[in-house]
Amino acid sequence: MRWYHIDTMAMTLRLTTEQDAALTLLASSLGVSKQEAAARAIVEKAARTVRTAELRELARREVASYAALEERVRRGR
Repeated sequence: MRWYHIDTMAMTLRLTTEQDAALTLLASSLGVSKQEAAARAIVEKAARTVRTAELRELARREVASYAALEERVRRGR
């Protein structure tokens, strides 16, 4: 019988006293364990970071597109 969950990874998280206090406060405010609070925080930050990177790339492309359009308008095309 397999007792280990294949989709679950174990790791040691070393925190300062202040970080542990913040994690404890977060877990308490969410009504979950510190492990669950840490996992949620990681997923939430990753989602925001990826989204921010995607938005930056979209903005970069749009700015380049508008710059090309502005140049064509200036040239009368």
